[in-house]
Amino acid sequence: MGQEEKKCCGTETAKCCDAKKTLSALFKVVLGLVFLVLGGLAILKFWEALLLIVKGCIGLFLILAGVITLAIAKE
Repeated sequence: MGQEEKKCCGTETAKCCDAKKTLSALFKVVLGLVFLVLGGLAILKFWEALLLIVKGCIGLFLILAGVITLAIAKE
């Protein structure tokens, strides 16, 4: 049985698909870096509000941890 060549972009070679995959990966990396920078800036800008939200949720987190612990202990 002979090897089957992948058709890509209407040609026998896969060069254009490799270029598309590379550009797609590069775009995703750049977009990920942009999101990381924006997230870091948002944390710095809204630091006090973030702390207030975290402090307000401590009780709920502890209740949830207790419920999960009791569910595990029940088994």
